[in-house]
Amino acid sequence: MQSSLSTFKPKMSLMLQKNQARGTRASLSQFEPRKLLIASTKPTITDLNAEPCSDSEEEETVENLTSLTPQDAHNGLPKLMFDLEVEIFSRLSCFQYWKLNLLNKQFSQLLQSREIFKVRRERGLVQPYVLMFSSGETCWAMFDKGFKNFRQLPEIPSDFCFFYGDKETITAGTHLIVIGREEKRIVVWRYELEINKWINDTEMITPRVMYASASRGTDAFFAGGIKTSENGGPDVVNVAERYNSDTKTWKAMKAMHKRRKFSSGCFLRGKFYALGGRDENDVYLTCGESYDELTDSWKLIPDMLKGMTFMNPQSPPLIAVVKDNLYLLETWLNELWVYDINANIWKNLGVVPVKANAALGWGVAFKSVGDRILVIGASVTKSWDNKMSVYTFCPSPKVEKITWEETSCDCVQLGHFIRNCCVMLA
Repeated sequence: MQSSLSTFKPKMSLMLQKNQARGTRASLSQFEPRKLLIASTKPTITDLNAEPCSDSEEEETVENLTSLTPQDAHNGLPKLMFDLEVEIFSRLSCFQYWKLNLLNKQFSQLLQSREIFKVRRERGLVQPYVLMFSSGETCWAMFDKGFKNFRQLPEIPSDFCFFYGDKETITAGTHLIVIGREEKRIVVWRYELEINKWINDTEMITPRVMYASASRGTDAFFAGGIKTSENGGPDVVNVAERYNSDTKTWKAMKAMHKRRKFSSGCFLRGKFYALGGRDENDVYLTCGESYDELTDSWKLIPDMLKGMTFMNPQSPPLIAVVKDNLYLLETWLNELWVYDINANIWKNLGVVPVKANAALGWGVAFKSVGDRILVIGASVTKSWDNKMSVYTFCPSPKVEKITWEETSCDCVQLGHFIRNCCVMLA
């Protein structure tokens, strides 16, 4: 035991001043408070770019004394200590978890077990995090919902074609899915928050890009898109599939009624929707489709985008769902609209504070974060500024006038043209 303890670095000495009882009849409550002095050598600065700790005698000693594994937690005190460890770490911000991978191997294994994230879901501790890829950057950026904290993700180890080409993104649980074209094929890159790494070890059932997508919990849904045909040309499809982050597998779904590309997806009142886009003849679609998981079937919704202005090369519809209401950023008029699902009509709520019409919707992020709508892009009031501006709005049926709130982003300044953006709930 003494030889094990001697391996600790930095060494710590505990100096306790024992209290003397004031008389033989003094009780524990009569003791003066004890003074505890902790002295330590200067800590070593950890290389934050390093891989998690390798196996070493020193590390094993720390592991044995400071942490427990699920296998150790079979009964009694070990089980209690393991549960307590998980409960404590589940209350940390996700911005701190990548540091645990550098602490020691045991904490790294605890993260990879996903037990922490399971407890976060069960305890209602899940928080939204905004992930975005801005023009001019080489790495993805991660923000908390208030844009007070920032972290840069590792660079995707892909090729030139993937980096500069169009990409589609979505989250599923603690996974960020980025799909695009490399030199020879369409690939799926997956960032796992648990290990702070990008992995490329799965493929879509039907590899494609420019599809509609939306996520719910640990599942992400995909519909339509453009695949590469046998002769090497683009082929617009109506196929659909889903990805589960727990099993890291893909499952086929029933195909849609319409072939569509450049469409958008969302979850609205328990159903996955695919809206708009263009068909195989490059004709703009005003219809939408909703997917019923119980029957594995699609329902066609005519004129869902009736009255919208379409102009080539317009972006896919910019949509967001807050409190089971569907909102759309009308990029031609630069306005925010809300959808009446019962009447199948849209209501204009007012203008948005970013230049969505400057590039017909491209370069603008429009998402839901909790109970607020988030829009990021070039500000309409700061024509001289080439940095991104962040605005939020809390919609309500009783609100007649939109009041956008600008969120300062002092932690980092990115370019205003947002190439990709999605929200992770973790």
